[in-house]
Order: sequence, then structure tokens, then C-alpha cells
Amino acid sequence: MWVDPEVDPRNTDGVSPDGELATLLDYLTDHRTTLLMKCDGLDATDLTRCSVPPSTMSLLGLLRHLAEVERDWRGWFVPGEPPESLYGVDGDFDGAVADPALVDGAYADLAREQASTDAALAAHPDLGERLGPQGIAVRELWVHRVEEYARQCGHADLLRECIDGRVGQ
Repeated sequence: MWVDPEVDPRNTDGVSPDGELATLLDYLTDHRTTLLMKCDGLDATDLTRCSVPPSTMSLLGLLRHLAEVERDWRGWFVPGEPPESLYGVDGDFDGAVADPALVDGAYADLAREQASTDAALAAHPDLGERLGPQGIAVRELWVHRVEEYARQCGHADLLRECIDGRVGQ
């Protein structure tokens, strides 16, 4: 097992959250935690190891990609100009090089962008509310976030297995 179930931060005893928003947040939190667990204990070189050439996908690239998409999602509904890209076109993966400062920056970028998107969505607790010029439902934004993290956690599991053989729940 990846981690002892007794100390797994994703394990919760008792009943599931009440309400749709609380459930979405619970799933998103678990997927975010899983991604960080897949990266835990690895150095910059390991975090930049790619899966299957010529793919540039790496765990560091996934961290950078998710920071970028969190930022992009806010552009769907926050008034004003969409935020500029953090890493440029394809820079989330292509620019993920084995530099400890870049790794630290990626973790900081992800935490900051997650917090910003969380705060922007917290202002809209009605999941049926439509936002932005496209009229996207708040519910759709939440579901899309859960789906994106779930997909990237699947990639992270395979990447981690390539690095040190660890697979996990």
C-alpha cells in the first residue's frame, strides 16, 4: 500500500459530507492530496522524469499544468482580462526541468492558484449560478476541477511507478 490507511490523510471515518458542494470539495481535496502524495519524497531529477518518450509528461509538469489550469479556470468567470499564462504555450511540461528552485516555484504556484480559484468560487455558493460571458454553471466548474485532478492523478500514479515502482491506493 502507498500509505498505511491509519495515517492516510484522505481516509475519513463516518458519514460522507452533506450536500453537493461539500461533496465536490471533499473529492477535490482528496485528489489534490493524492497528487502531492505521488510527488512526495522525490528530488528535482525524479520529478522531471518523463513517462514514455517522446512525451514530456512528468510529475513536475503535472504540478505546473494544474497551476496553469487553475489560473485558466478563473479566466472563464472572473470579470476582466483572463490572467496571463504562467509558463507560456506548453511551458508547463516542456519547461519542467530538474532545478530545485523551479520545483519550489511550481509547488508555490500550484498552492497560490488553487487558493485564488477556491476564493473566487467561494463567492458563488449557488451551484446553479451562471458565470462569465459563456454562462458556465458553478457546478460545471467544480465538476471540471474534480475531473481534471482525477485524470492527472491517474497519470501521476503511472509516472511514480516508473520512477520507483510505487503504486498505490
